[in-house]
Amino acid sequence: MPSTKRSARHRLIDRIGAIVGPAHVLHEVGDRYVYGYDASVYRGTDILAVAFPGSTSQVSKLMRLAAAEGLPVIARGSGTGINGGALPRAEALVIECSRMNQVLRVDPANRLAVVEPGVINQDLKAHLTTLGYGFTYVPDPGSQVVSTIGGNVGNNAGGMHCLKYGVTANHILGLEVVLPDGEVVTLGGEGGGRPGMDLTGLFVGSEGTLGVVTRITMRILPLPETVVTQLALFPDVAAAAAAVSGIMSAGIVPAALELLDHKMMAMVDRFVHVGYPADAGAALIIEMDGLGEGMDQELRRVAELCHANAALDIKTARNAEEADRLWLSRRAAYGSMARVTPTVYVIDTCVPRNLLAEAIGKVIAICERRGLDVVTVAHAGDGNLHPLIPFDNDNPAEREQALAAHHEIMAMCVALGGSITGEHGVGVEKQEELALMYNPRELAAMFAVKQAVDPGLRCNPDKVFPAEVYAAARAAGKAP
Repeated sequence: MPSTKRSARHRLIDRIGAIVGPAHVLHEVGDRYVYGYDASVYRGTDILAVAFPGSTSQVSKLMRLAAAEGLPVIARGSGTGINGGALPRAEALVIECSRMNQVLRVDPANRLAVVEPGVINQDLKAHLTTLGYGFTYVPDPGSQVVSTIGGNVGNNAGGMHCLKYGVTANHILGLEVVLPDGEVVTLGGEGGGRPGMDLTGLFVGSEGTLGVVTRITMRILPLPETVVTQLALFPDVAAAAAAVSGIMSAGIVPAALELLDHKMMAMVDRFVHVGYPADAGAALIIEMDGLGEGMDQELRRVAELCHANAALDIKTARNAEEADRLWLSRRAAYGSMARVTPTVYVIDTCVPRNLLAEAIGKVIAICERRGLDVVTVAHAGDGNLHPLIPFDNDNPAEREQALAAHHEIMAMCVALGGSITGEHGVGVEKQEELALMYNPRELAAMFAVKQAVDPGLRCNPDKVFPAEVYAAARAAGKAP
């Protein structure tokens, strides 16, 4: 690298350090390499540096500097995303929000909390519990013990309890956002019934393509009076899926309704030791919550519906420890797979829940045809399906088959009336598949919003939208 280029680079890094403090900038080769990864099967390019701001003011100054230098910016939390959304596609400044990790205010009277983006999802729940507020923040993605609230907002994260309580967007009241030019704006707020366009909703799920979220006002809910966890075992996935449809059709809305297939049950049992029987082809973990009065009647009705759909057995956790172990077996799905295979491709898609069994069968057929193994878990109540494909990412042939299977699975689910994502977002992984759901005019309308807010296309560039959409904008001279 020529000395003039080196010195220019170092001068820019010095300017970044002057904003956040030299101790809060990473720019050595090894550090930059690490930030080319997230939890996906994809790999990013090199970056300029990683800055760790400690305030909104510092984020604003970083964004102004990046704008002046024409430098792409990527906001990053814990790097737990599975769609490659936090990976650089060109030399960029990564704004890492882990220092902005304070719960700023809890207001039980108005059922809200205000937090910074670097707060860990599970830490917020623990904070609300430990301090005795009697409230919780409901969205609980599988990565909740390490994922940040800012990342959850960016990807509109769901989780086990989204069936009854909704995804992240249903719990966000307002945001403080730093726009690409460094301007700080407040969207939404603490009160309800705000007129005008829902700009808060626009930013939730925008995957960092419109700006950097620096403060989040969220809805918190009282802890339920009663929580009961059950395990229902079935001869196969079809029977379990039929039970799901039966429960929902009966007007019963569990807090959570999770499905594991036979292979997944066997895998997690090696590490969590729940004791899943070998003759069961599928399991449903069912959580009911609400008032104590009437709960027994609801549980009996759920049991009847499971048995009406060929359930082999249904058991109720006798205490919190048994319930926690059941949920650990579900949350350990990805980790259990990762312990026995070099790479796990976690696919995220969604179908109408009455077609869940059909979709799972087609996923298995697609993978078998390509010589791939697959195990399946699902947020069964809302048809959010997570096939997990083990493969060796360093084997070009296996990688090619895994990526091709992913595309085929996306197309199949869309053909069934579903979506290319239930909760993981689009990122790099599904940007080409977005065209399976939207025609060119629809894509152009959405991209026009991106260009209006980020005319230089510098905020998490070349993500979400198909590559040809970005190429057309640049060819038309509408972006650098």
